[in-house]
Amino acid sequence: MAEYKLEVTTGEMPYAGTWDHVFVTLFGNEGQSERIELDNYGPDFTRAAVRTYTIKTSSSLGKLLLVKVEKDPYLVLSEDAWYCSKLVVTTPEEDVILFPCYRWISRGELVELRGGRVCCTVCTYALRQFQCFSITLFVCFYRWKIMAEGLPHINSFNNESELPDEIRYSDSKSNETLNTEMIMWINILDILSYLPIAFLPEYVTEHWKEDDFYGYQFLNGINPNVIKKCSELPPNFPVTEEMVKPFLEEDSSLEEEMEIFLYDQKKMDGIPARDYNGEPLHVSAGLCLFYLNPEDKLMPIAIQLHQQPSEDNPIFLPSDSETDWLLAKMFIKNADFIDHEAVHHLMSTHFLAEVYTMAALRCFPVIHPLYKLLIPHFRYTIYINTEGRESLFGKNGVLRIVRHIHLFVIFGPFILNHCRLSLSLCFIFLLNDFFLLKIFLFVTAIVEYYYPSNSEVQKDTELQEWINEIFTHAFLRNTASVGCSMMKFSMEEVIKFITMVIFTVTAQHAAVNNGQFDYNSWVPNGSLLLHQPPPTTKGESSMETILETLPNVGESVNFAAMTQMLSEKYTDVVPLGAYPEERFDEPAPKQMIKDFQEELSYLSEEITSRNSELKVPYTYLNPTEIENSITI
Repeated sequence: MAEYKLEVTTGEMPYAGTWDHVFVTLFGNEGQSERIELDNYGPDFTRAAVRTYTIKTSSSLGKLLLVKVEKDPYLVLSEDAWYCSKLVVTTPEEDVILFPCYRWISRGELVELRGGRVCCTVCTYALRQFQCFSITLFVCFYRWKIMAEGLPHINSFNNESELPDEIRYSDSKSNETLNTEMIMWINILDILSYLPIAFLPEYVTEHWKEDDFYGYQFLNGINPNVIKKCSELPPNFPVTEEMVKPFLEEDSSLEEEMEIFLYDQKKMDGIPARDYNGEPLHVSAGLCLFYLNPEDKLMPIAIQLHQQPSEDNPIFLPSDSETDWLLAKMFIKNADFIDHEAVHHLMSTHFLAEVYTMAALRCFPVIHPLYKLLIPHFRYTIYINTEGRESLFGKNGVLRIVRHIHLFVIFGPFILNHCRLSLSLCFIFLLNDFFLLKIFLFVTAIVEYYYPSNSEVQKDTELQEWINEIFTHAFLRNTASVGCSMMKFSMEEVIKFITMVIFTVTAQHAAVNNGQFDYNSWVPNGSLLLHQPPPTTKGESSMETILETLPNVGESVNFAAMTQMLSEKYTDVVPLGAYPEERFDEPAPKQMIKDFQEELSYLSEEITSRNSELKVPYTYLNPTEIENSITI
């Protein structure tokens, strides 16, 4: 007679428990147990409960490989889903094996769990069948759909109600986001009293007109990677020495000046105006020249609002009238905000993360070490994207009134180019980027632990298929977009690619998402909608022109509410480096996670110390402020 002890943990979230009957069957390489109900005295599977059971078999089952879990109804009660966190089995040989689950189990459903300890040397027929069955099931369930030609593909679910429970929002997050969305429909006085008074939004309200704060935002705001060092001006931006000399350092000249930076929104050129309530909405494909002055302040010194110079396209200067200069800056910020939302936020983080997530669910079995590493970074991503496409681009969506899907199609080539840069350039700066380096070293430790050599990486067909799906559905099989074939990656390339994936869904998303309320809840500082076309002459604007150009009260409320919802801190947030679900069973990767968390803690202390000395703190890349996945 052999005796197995089972420790069963139910999740802590609301309604995680169940009254239903739960049965398990143990499978080893030398046999299997009977189907046995887990039933102690009193309630068994209440919320956050940890219960222990004993299963006896006639003899040892050998090496324990699988645990099959089934749930049948209790009497005539309605559907009663159960969130099973994990099972831990102690064998007669005193081997303690973790079986991670971390999913909802519905009535009549059969779930087969594989031990959390990766073992490549033992692969029985039962395990191969389990692995193939799991992947086939997810491939059929998570299917691809084309959103628009030229863009990364999306999931095929029509709305969030079709999604399985394990990738949906928690009840607490659903309630909190619903409450935030409700402020879109209340009057302006209520919304102003609801929105929190914080230092940075108040600072923006007071300083948004100032040139030094305007320039500051192109380095420290929500779209910080768009200006480029300028060794010479493009021929279509005919700024002269006479124009800008008053704004340069004394005895300096435009030709000699090495601290000049250019913002060029040429990808906006040719985008047609969109009809909105009978009026055309224009977007400016503008250029802005910045100068880093001796006080290390980035100052705008010249603005042209269209790509081709002409008499109707003057170059605006800080010496122009206050409203002329302010209006020119507003149109540059309008284009920058649209670029930010379309390219750098939605497409380059949200929609790419959806491809990474879908590919992982379709290609990796749940016991794969890279699934365990990556799945915490994909939490809620499919849900927020599915729900967000409707709330942002649907009939009454906030972004529909600005530009529809054609805008993203036009931006497609720039998005793919941005992906290529993310994959390659981030490693050029690796040694100079302390934050990225920590992620890179953590990923390196995990990958090298499970893959002793390049040959092991090459033989991992699931890993290679994951990369191939991303190549197909994110980069649309365009080798020029990623700078390589993305086929048969080496171990070094896999480490870089996984680092880029984790960086994109954590730090990169935090950088372009978390400051939206801080900088753009005050709509004049950055608006997705301007009612008037860009000015074609100087000296004819007034404050009335500014007010006619800005969104009306109702539109401003919608935009402010959107930035609040996207920047809100929710109660079930999981910070970067936290892995609350116990999926790894080996001591080594567990220690690697602890080491990574300690490194992030040190970095957080350094950032907090630095921010204490800054007039305007930059908090978005503090690890304590970065979420472990894209959830909003």
